Amino acid sequence: MTDARETGGPSRRTILLTIGGTAVAAGLTAVPGLAWADEAAVAEAIKGMVGDMPPESGVTLDLPEIAENGNTVPLSFEVDAPMSGDVYVKDVMVLADGNPSPDVAVFHFTPMSGKAAASTRLRLAGTQNVVAVAQLSDGTAMMGKKQVKVTIGGCGG
Repeated sequence: MTDARETGGPSRRTILLTIGGTAVAAGLTAVPGLAWADEAAVAEAIKGMVGDMPPESGVTLDLPEIAENGNTVPLSFEVDAPMSGDVYVKDVMVLADGNPSPDVAVFHFTPMSGKAAASTRLRLAGTQNVVAVAQLSDGTAMMGKKQVKVTIGGCGG
């Protein structure tokens, strides 16, 4: 059997290193182009949920004005809407306009929920707006928005 080095051609190791190096270089050049959410992405997500009808106010967000650590930001919300059999809050979508994806969480409710409220923790990549949009069973929508200033990195470091 003839060794590739004897024939003057590249060795298997050289070919694998070349392929691997090219793949790494291609991956590194793709990272700076990583798209982050912005206000337009949030508006598009809201439009996808509620259509062209502009949401009214009615969602109360409880978030800190300043979060020392973006890794665990507490969030609570409550929707000021009836929860009767005919009209009730179906879904609440939480969005953030500075994370890699605007979608943060979706909560589903029924009339048996009694109240459209929940609490959780968010991971925020930096200072940004947090938006909660509630869709009601009659087709109307409500929204609340609050800015959170993150002093230490979250998703983004």
